[in-house]
Amino acid sequence: MDQTKLLKRKWLALLPIVIFLLLYLVSSIVSGDFYKMPVTVSFFVASLIALAMNRKRVFSDRVETYLKGMGDSGIMMMCLIFILAGVFATLAKNMGAVSATVNLGITYLPPNILVAGLFLIGCFISLSVGTSLGTVVALTPVGMEIADQTGVSLGLTLGAVLGGAMFGDNLSFISDTTIAAARTQGAKMKDKFRVNFFIVLPAAVITFLLYLFLTKGTPIDVASKEIEYQYLKIVPYLFVLIAALAGMNVFIVLVIGSILSAIIGFGIGAFDFWGIVNSIGDGIDGMSEIIIISILVGGMVALIRYNGGIDWIIKIISRNTKGRRSAEFSIAALTSVVNVFTANNTITILIVGPIAKDIAQKFGIKPRRAASILDTFSCFMQGLLPYGAQILAIIGLTHELVSPFEIMNYLFYPYLMGISSILAITFGLPKLKEEQ
Repeated sequence: MDQTKLLKRKWLALLPIVIFLLLYLVSSIVSGDFYKMPVTVSFFVASLIALAMNRKRVFSDRVETYLKGMGDSGIMMMCLIFILAGVFATLAKNMGAVSATVNLGITYLPPNILVAGLFLIGCFISLSVGTSLGTVVALTPVGMEIADQTGVSLGLTLGAVLGGAMFGDNLSFISDTTIAAARTQGAKMKDKFRVNFFIVLPAAVITFLLYLFLTKGTPIDVASKEIEYQYLKIVPYLFVLIAALAGMNVFIVLVIGSILSAIIGFGIGAFDFWGIVNSIGDGIDGMSEIIIISILVGGMVALIRYNGGIDWIIKIISRNTKGRRSAEFSIAALTSVVNVFTANNTITILIVGPIAKDIAQKFGIKPRRAASILDTFSCFMQGLLPYGAQILAIIGLTHELVSPFEIMNYLFYPYLMGISSILAITFGLPKLKEEQ
């Protein structure tokens, strides 16, 4: 990279993010309508600002950097997950899997445990498939139907869905964030999992109890509803869960899950051949907006990174790092801030990973602990971003029936995960046997 072509004031590289926040968040708050300014328009304008900056480089070079960012393998992998998850979710829903799963839960679970049970289901599914996005796409319709059938707040059920999704995204052996965190720090996956699990377990338990408490005494009448379901319809969900636990690639899992949904749906008469084709098309179309946003963000972040914006943030945060505890908080703060600007926890870990490793080696932080801090704080921040992929996916799937802030009111798990992580750094927890 030619240093003479970098911005003299690197903090100016963050201007596109500021423009996005002003257009998307401020305009929505001022207008009182969170959807007054389309997210795609906000990111598109911010991308144009990023392309217009840094006149030291010819425009064609700026465009080339932007295009490489758009086509980054991480971005394309995320888009492919969107497509496959959208296809699987739509086929399963149209086949009747969602209704069967909900009705099964309503039949066997006490009414006041449905929302807490939804959180647990999200934990298990995300832990199995290794992607919060896939879990959100699969369970959002379930959360919508539970809210519709029971009368509880839609924001509450979707908060449980997103909380469960972030649990597995942070812990799964096949999660992108787990793999990136472990590899950048030179840690073994199982070692990182052990540290991570003991940090977030209290948050998960308290979250479950909170959902139980909030639905306690709620007048939920499901006994009078006619409940019909076929166990065959939930086979695709069971396959996805078991196959992921067995370590099958998430892409293969979603493809086979989609094929199973199509075969079962066709066999029971839920749809014909063209119904299958149209369901696949609808699944892809339903993810079009989030795919466009992901591509635009990829290009914009590439320009911000080239112009020195990310390096400037890293330099400011890590300047006054002193001592092991301070170093761990520096890694946590660095991860959190970068995630706010990238809105992607995997990309955040890839950006922060190398400098976090340097800090960890300098201050004697074990690789597994550094990897755990990277992963927990990136997932903590990602779960709270109103413009994060997970919340945007929920908004798209609900057709804007709920706002990000309504969901954020009930996002207990990410909040508690952040608190648990801060306490873990403050008191040096967990103290594993070999470290005592």
